[in-house]
Amino acid sequence: MKTIVLALTGASGLPYAMRLLECLLQSGHRVHLVYSQAAQIVAKQELDFVLPNRPQDAEKILAERIGKVSGELRVFGRDDWFAPMASGSNPGDAMVICPCTMGTLAAVAGGLSDDLITRAADVMLKEKRPLILVPRETPFSAIHLENMLKLSHAGAVILPPNPGFYYHPQSVQDLVDFVVAKILDHLGVEHKLVKRWGE
Repeated sequence: MKTIVLALTGASGLPYAMRLLECLLQSGHRVHLVYSQAAQIVAKQELDFVLPNRPQDAEKILAERIGKVSGELRVFGRDDWFAPMASGSNPGDAMVICPCTMGTLAAVAGGLSDDLITRAADVMLKEKRPLILVPRETPFSAIHLENMLKLSHAGAVILPPNPGFYYHPQSVQDLVDFVVAKILDHLGVEHKLVKRWGE
């Protein structure tokens, strides 16, 4: 069982995050979830879904939404400095920020750690653990690109949610699954979300 830190921020793209959460839990992994206040607004806008303020309430509601799984879910408040991912002594196996705002990306690139999301990302980089950022913005400015390059040099994976069309997607869910499959591949988590090239 891997421990994956999953952070949700206020960029558009919450369907990617919810599908990723579902896949990780169904695959039997442990997910430590944290989300920003802006992500709560986006969840309501894009999914008509309320992410509660209290972590205990969020765990209950997400468990009901996803259904029976073999993995474990723990939700942490964005200012919970006693959360495992806040320390290099217990950072988890990997972290995904999905979706990732340009503000969060810039904060991580600048080494800022003023909330649990950016602190956890900083821990991942310093401990040489996988950090995947899924930036949902278009077009990218020179500042955005410079921050992404800086993070790439630091060891992070920059994975924009750009679906391919060579597998003939038939629905929005197919497009979401393509991106989530890419994230799972980089996490080393097996899946059958999309048909692989050449198969």
